[in-house]
Amino acid sequence: MRNLLLFAAVALLFVLTGVFQSWNLSLNILNLALLSAIMAIGVNIQWGWAGLFSAGIVGSVALGGLAVVLVSGKPVAGAWEAGTLQIFSALVFGAIAIALAVWMQKKLPKGTNRSLATIIFLLVAFFIYRAFLDPAVAAVEANDSAKAGHIGGLGLNSLWAWPVGALLAAGAAWVIGKVALGLREDYLAIATLGIGEIIIAMLRNEDWLARGVKNLIDLPRPWPVPYELELQGSPTFNEWINVLSASPVTASAIVVKLLYSALFILVLLVLLWLCDRALNSPWGRMTRAIRDNEIAAGAMGKNVKYRHLQIFVIGSAVVGLAGAMMTSLDGQLTPTSYMPLRFTFLIWVMVIVGGSGNNKGAILGGILIGWLYLAVEFLGPQLMGWLTSGLPAGQLKTQLAESAAHMRLLTLGLILLLVLRFAPKGLIPEK
Repeated sequence: MRNLLLFAAVALLFVLTGVFQSWNLSLNILNLALLSAIMAIGVNIQWGWAGLFSAGIVGSVALGGLAVVLVSGKPVAGAWEAGTLQIFSALVFGAIAIALAVWMQKKLPKGTNRSLATIIFLLVAFFIYRAFLDPAVAAVEANDSAKAGHIGGLGLNSLWAWPVGALLAAGAAWVIGKVALGLREDYLAIATLGIGEIIIAMLRNEDWLARGVKNLIDLPRPWPVPYELELQGSPTFNEWINVLSASPVTASAIVVKLLYSALFILVLLVLLWLCDRALNSPWGRMTRAIRDNEIAAGAMGKNVKYRHLQIFVIGSAVVGLAGAMMTSLDGQLTPTSYMPLRFTFLIWVMVIVGGSGNNKGAILGGILIGWLYLAVEFLGPQLMGWLTSGLPAGQLKTQLAESAAHMRLLTLGLILLLVLRFAPKGLIPEK
């Protein structure tokens, strides 16, 4: 009953936003909050189930967004002929070279000769790789650089990009995990933070991949979400609007957002069902046992490092899925928008507030903090205007009015402190 009341209270926030602001705004916040809840589930899998602290969540979100560009973006005329095939060939060569270097480390006898042979091999492979890659990149970026200058996408429906986003994030997590999961917790956090920033820097600077900071717009919507203009041109939709005496522009925007909400809720419910099934299985009990006492679990014959890698990959895949869904919602890829404050710190706040280790708690925290983060943007100036209405005009009143833009961070910090003080295990704690 307590959990139902908490979810009902959060739902009431969205209803009040619709009544006193607009339903368009309320649904927009709801969609972003649902995506945040999916990201919170991914982080909860890593931290709540296995105790793995990752500070590179933003990297998984960005890789999910990149998947939408590669799968659903429009094909670029001339890009393939300019050097797309050569770029992929260079990337495949690089992957094979790394795999061979790992094989050499395993097969050659330990000693100075093995290290020297591996270093020489990697140096030679690097120069060959750049000899293939650099001319192809220059040719692709020079291909209609004002409008394109990237390899383009496959033009498929955006729904196909969602699992691809999960796979891209999972693949990157596997590489990161193989390198960093043997480190201590604080070093793991530093390593994941650095790798996440490397991924963002790559998206911003490699124009051939997704146009870099030039941004990539006009990405297609997932089925069955139509465009507003298509709805407004539909006779059936116009008849329905006439019956309701509503504005076609407003009604079409609300219908589109409702369809997005239905898709996101469906994905969220499937993830919740799968997570509950996994957590209550022998595998889930084993992961929690490893989290609670690694030494005891290892003494019982459990492969702790392998299970950590498994959990790290699964959690990152869920975050990558949410990143792909967010890019489909926005209809564009903007690398500069991937900030650690929004896609790492904020997701951690959601997990802590909702309840670490509890899937329903992660969802509650994601939706609640998602609403709060976006609602304070318009409630903050209104509240500050009300608080300073009695002050005389002057520098103090002006400075307070300008500081309203920072109330988002103040509110999040205050909520986090209150939860840590009065509900340290979260609003819905783990049983």
